[in-house]
Amino acid sequence: MFLEPAVSWCLLIFLVQIHSSSQMSSQSAEPGGGKAEVPKEKDFKTPGLRGIQTTTLFRAVNPELFIKPNKPMMAFGLLTISLCVGYLGYLHAATENTQDLYEAVDSDGTSYMRRKTSKWD
Repeated sequence: MFLEPAVSWCLLIFLVQIHSSSQMSSQSAEPGGGKAEVPKEKDFKTPGLRGIQTTTLFRAVNPELFIKPNKPMMAFGLLTISLCVGYLGYLHAATENTQDLYEAVDSDGTSYMRRKTSKWD
């Protein structure tokens, strides 16, 4: 069974993060059992994906994982997508309403409204 690419990348990043944190904890443990040193601020890695060690190729292929979110650009994109979907819905509704109707008569003599159809339908 194959995983989706996004799930497999997330799993890979999770495993790399676990591996790097286990290396960090094994290096910081003192064999003497004495006082543990207080970690300095520069020893802390940045949180999230920006803190793990990755290759330049991985960062080039997955830039969305490492770029900080830009809220004005996200709002602009959401507004643009919403307007596009709304416009497509409007076009669909407009074509539904413009289909020509005519009054058809049954062999029984009852009349009803019917849409015009093509000979190709």
